Amino acid sequence: MKTAVVLLPGLNRDRDMIAAIEKVSGQPPLTVWQTDTEIPPVDLIVVPGGFSYGDYLRCGAIAARMPVMRAVAYHAARGVRVLGVCNGFQILLEAGLLPGALMRNASLKFVCREVKLEVANAQTVFTNRYTEGQIIRCPVAHHDGNYFADPEVLARLEDNRQVVFRYAEGTNPNGSINDIAGIVNEAGNVLGIMPHPENLIEDAHGGSDGRALFESVLEIAA
Repeated sequence: MKTAVVLLPGLNRDRDMIAAIEKVSGQPPLTVWQTDTEIPPVDLIVVPGGFSYGDYLRCGAIAARMPVMRAVAYHAARGVRVLGVCNGFQILLEAGLLPGALMRNASLKFVCREVKLEVANAQTVFTNRYTEGQIIRCPVAHHDGNYFADPEVLARLEDNRQVVFRYAEGTNPNGSINDIAGIVNEAGNVLGIMPHPENLIEDAHGGSDGRALFESVLEIAA
């Protein structure tokens, strides 16, 4: 599969994401810059984590209005897979590619630690190498990861099984409603996730629980 990683000022997980994709797939991804108005034909576009534009205004608000994000939206509408991690999740919400909002952590503190995640839906293109209800480890590092949606949107997410990952075993680090850690759009081709699966894909990381996400979306043979 051909992949592309979006680069924006202030992101600091782009190299981690590029390394993870190359490690799992054997192929380095393309990189596209904030001012690019077109993205070459690819199968997966990734918006990595960090602090785009210093998190000014709201996390992801400025990044979501860059030319490259219009190109991301164009491809997403045509079925291309899009993955947003941490700040990338915030950017996808601000760009209107996913519903809801990410607010300040309930503790009002930056959280950097490992959490447990439940795979709430193992039938998506991002999770098919996991099993339903599987509990995995994953690191988090964020200040604004408290997911919220109004009751109508939340009910729709739950009814449509668009909640893909939940914080498990009392490890919710931010107060997210319904322990939501990751969601997909209605079409199932756009995933936003707050934890960092790219930082737990090999023994050198202390575990490989995040690897199956990349194997799923990159269609790596089991």
